[in-house]
Amino acid sequence: MTVRCLIADDEPLGRERIAGILRGIPEATIVGLCANGAEALELVEQEHPDLLFLDVQMPELDGFAVVAAIPPEIMPEIIFVTVHDQYALRAFEVHAQDYLLKPFDPDRLIAAFSRAARRIAGAREHERETRRLRALVDDIERRRTRRTRVPVRSERGVRLLPVGEIDWIEASDNHVLIHAAGEAHPVRQTLQAMEESLPPADFIRVHRSMIVNVTRIREIRPWGSGEYVLALRDGSEVRTSRSYRGRLEALMR
Repeated sequence: MTVRCLIADDEPLGRERIAGILRGIPEATIVGLCANGAEALELVEQEHPDLLFLDVQMPELDGFAVVAAIPPEIMPEIIFVTVHDQYALRAFEVHAQDYLLKPFDPDRLIAAFSRAARRIAGAREHERETRRLRALVDDIERRRTRRTRVPVRSERGVRLLPVGEIDWIEASDNHVLIHAAGEAHPVRQTLQAMEESLPPADFIRVHRSMIVNVTRIREIRPWGSGEYVLALRDGSEVRTSRSYRGRLEALMR
């Protein structure tokens, strides 16, 4: 069986080290080398690789942001490549995803490849594996520092949307919709994980399915029984829930 492999690492030596070891494995075929997360996303959609070697720490769009943006129906097996990161390693252990800790020796990579190849060859439950991978990413995002930009899809690829430009966010099935400048951007992440990754001084939960950027609130109108309607700068109106009124009422003091 041939395993089609894609490598994403912003360090040329890192990419070549992985590629050099894979070239010695008869079952491995390299379908692309990527220098950043945006390139990785594009090639995943073009090539549909079986296995992605993904560096965790890349500028602009890191490995976890890449995973969050990959559609689940084309999600490859992932082997993360990382330097020592206490939050990432702890999350990897909890969710049992494979990773290579830099610097690694060839035997470690070959063993990780063999495990991934067995999963690819077997009749695995892809949806269950994808859910486990999403849970890993959500867990790591909760442990990390607050984000300043969110990767969203655009006509030209992936755009890094500054969080300050977000008007509001709503839960929608198994992802969230980020509303900014009159556009709605779907992002495959839970609302809980999104809330915990955003600056708490600027973003508040006003409903179990909605988060609002407080700097985008133009007017607050009482709705009765402890509820309010928020008129936002983009023209949207968001109705709040009594369960989340504490932070909102603090803004009006």
